[in-house]
Amino acid sequence: MDVLEFLMKWAVAPVIGIMFAMYTRQQSHSTDIAVLKATATANKEAHDREFKQIQDSFKAVFLKLDTIEQALRK
Repeated sequence: MDVLEFLMKWAVAPVIGIMFAMYTRQQSHSTDIAVLKATATANKEAHDREFKQIQDSFKAVFLKLDTIEQALRK
């Protein structure tokens, strides 16, 4: 019985403690990774939206310049 108590105290309990610490750290990392992925996706969508707006603005400017050029040629 002393051997079992010794093993529980000095071998099994520390191993379980280390495993629990690793598990909680892994869960924290998983959460951090999910947050980073969501942030990256949101930033990419915002960038794409801004880029599309800039493209539309340039198209409007060039269309306006074309109409001015056509008016000047008449």
